[in-house]
Amino acid sequence: MITVVGLGVKEGDLTKRGEEAILAAAKAGAPILVRTAKARSYENLRALGVEHIALDSVYERSRSFNTLNKNLAKAVRESGENAVYCVDGAASEDNSVKILLKGKRKIEIVDGVSKISGLATRAAFAGCSYTAVSAYELPDRARAGALRAPLIVYDIDDRALASDAKLLLAELFGDEAEIKFLIGESCKKIPLFALDRQKRYDYTGAIAIDEVDVIEKRRFTLEDLYEILSRLRAPNGCPWDGAQTPESIKMNVLEEAYELVDAVDSGDDSKILEETGDIFLQAVFYALMKSEVGAFTLTDALTGICEKLITRHTHIFGKDKASDPQEALSVWEKNKKKEKRQQTFADSVNDVPRAFPAAMLAQKVGKRAAKSGLDFADWNEALAALKTEIEEFVAAKNAGEREAIERELGDVLFSAVNVARLAGVDAEKALKESTDIFAARFTLAERLALSDGRAATELSAAEWDSYYRIAKAKLRGEKNV
Repeated sequence: MITVVGLGVKEGDLTKRGEEAILAAAKAGAPILVRTAKARSYENLRALGVEHIALDSVYERSRSFNTLNKNLAKAVRESGENAVYCVDGAASEDNSVKILLKGKRKIEIVDGVSKISGLATRAAFAGCSYTAVSAYELPDRARAGALRAPLIVYDIDDRALASDAKLLLAELFGDEAEIKFLIGESCKKIPLFALDRQKRYDYTGAIAIDEVDVIEKRRFTLEDLYEILSRLRAPNGCPWDGAQTPESIKMNVLEEAYELVDAVDSGDDSKILEETGDIFLQAVFYALMKSEVGAFTLTDALTGICEKLITRHTHIFGKDKASDPQEALSVWEKNKKKEKRQQTFADSVNDVPRAFPAAMLAQKVGKRAAKSGLDFADWNEALAALKTEIEEFVAAKNAGEREAIERELGDVLFSAVNVARLAGVDAEKALKESTDIFAARFTLAERLALSDGRAATELSAAEWDSYYRIAKAKLRGEKNV
C-alpha cells in the first residue's frame, strides 16, 4: 500500500494524521518520498527529521510537465512496499497522485491544507462558489463544458502550459478578459492574452477569473443566451419579447432556417455564423417559453438530443455495424422507427412534418413509402408515370375543370419529385437551384435590353427570348454570343 500525505501550503499546515503516517513509515524503515524540496510546505517534512528522498531529479529528466507527473507516479510505485509519498497542498489535488489512483496498488490518502483554498483566498474568492481545475486537465474540462467563472486554474508550471491555457480560455472568455496571475506570494491583474508573457513560471503558478455580469461579457455560452432571453421576458423586460408565444414565432423558425440555407449557399462564413446564431436563438426561445409553463426545460431539450444521438448511432455506441454512409443511415432509420414506436409504414409516412416545403415533403413521403415496397422499379418507370400524369393534366385543362386541373397538376409535380428521388436527385435543392439560375438569367437579360435602350415592357416575346438566350449563353461562359 502507498500512503500519500499532503504537506499543505506553508510551514505548520501538516495535519496530525499526516505527521503520524510519516513517522510510522520512518520507524518501519519504509521509503519516504517528497515530490519537491522547493515548495514552502517542504519545511513540514524536513522539521520531522526523518530520512527521505526528494524527487526533484525527476523534474530535470522529464521532457514536459505532462510526462513529469507520469514519471513521479512511476518513481513512487517503484520505491517499494508501504512507501509514503509527500506532496504540497492537499494530496487529492496533485496530478501525480491522480495517476497513482488509476493503478492497481491500494492508495491511502491523508489530505492536507488545500493550496486551491489558499489561491481562492488570495483571489478574493473566499465565501463564494468557484470552479478549480488543474491546467493539465483544462482541455478535457473545456470539452465537457465544465468551465465557469469564478474560475481558478492552477499548476501553470511553465510558459508552454500558460500558452495552451490562454488559447483555451480565450475561446470562453475573450483575449481581453481580466485575470489575476498568482505566483509565489504575488497576485497581479493582467489581460488574458498576456498569460504566456510573464517573467516567471513555477509550480505555484495559477490564475483566477472573476465572474462578470452577462451584459459585460465579450464571449458567451448557451447558458448566457438563456439568461439574456430570461431578462427580456421578465416583467420589467422587453414588451415585445414578453408578449411572444410559441405560436407567434413559429414562422420565424422557418425564416431563420431558410436564411441559414441561403447563407450556406452563398459560401460566406460570416453569414453562416450569424444565421447559425439566429437558429440557436429560436431554439432557446422555445425552451424558455416552455419552461415558464412547466412543459420542459433547456436541459430537457439538450438531454433529448444527446440521448437521440447516442441511441441512434448504435454502430458507434452500440453493437451495430456500419462501414459506409448508407449503412449508417439504415442503422439510424431502424433505431428512429423503434424509438418513435412506429408499428406500420403508414406511421412513418404520416410522421413527416407537414410544414416542410412541398417538394421536400413529397420526396420524404415517397422515400418512406418506398420502404414498404410500394415504388417504381427505377427512374425510367417513374418517368413513364410522369408522362401519363402530364397527359391527364392536359385533359383536365382542356376540359376546363378547375378542381381537376389543380389535382392533376399536383399529380404531375408529385410524379416529377419521384423521378428526382429515383434518379438520386434532391428535388427541393434542384428546384431551388433552377429558380436561382432563372433569376440570374432574367436579371442579365433585362440588363442587356436596357443597355440597348429597350424597356422590358416594350419587348416582344421573340425579343425577350433572344435576350434570354444570350444571357443564358453568357452565364454558361459560351463564346460568340
